[in-house]
Amino acid sequence: MTTPEQRLQALGIELPAPPRPAANYVTAARSGRIVFLSGQGPMRDGEVVWRGKVGAELTEEQGYQAARLTILNSLAILRQEAGSLDQVSRILKLLAWVRCADGFQRQHMVVNGASDLLVEIFGERGRHARSAVSAHELPFGIAVEIELVAELASAA
Repeated sequence: MTTPEQRLQALGIELPAPPRPAANYVTAARSGRIVFLSGQGPMRDGEVVWRGKVGAELTEEQGYQAARLTILNSLAILRQEAGSLDQVSRILKLLAWVRCADGFQRQHMVVNGASDLLVEIFGERGRHARSAVSAHELPFGIAVEIELVAELASAA
């Protein structure tokens, strides 16, 4: 059985540097084996990659890719907190906001960009509870913001 770190390598995915907070908060807070990650967006090297409203400036597929990039940023923070993604025993919950045009009702399909990747990397341990909701605006004009909650194999 391959580990999450091995799956990342097999998929050809290199995690970005963990993003820094954009305001007065921490990117991860840990209580025992549970890690709560602050909302992340589709950023690369501190720059917004996917900006705009899904269903207007962006297609659903572009929104999906924004969610995928967003979860990679979350995983970079999770790896930093846990030491290795192999320490993750389960992805518990995602809360996702999709900045979308009026009338767009496929937020759940956009957020699959994150969910699909988590299952690819963690297998069944990547299946999670999830909420996907519409947002009128998000910080920096980003298309997607996602919070993640994970359980680690051992407490700090």
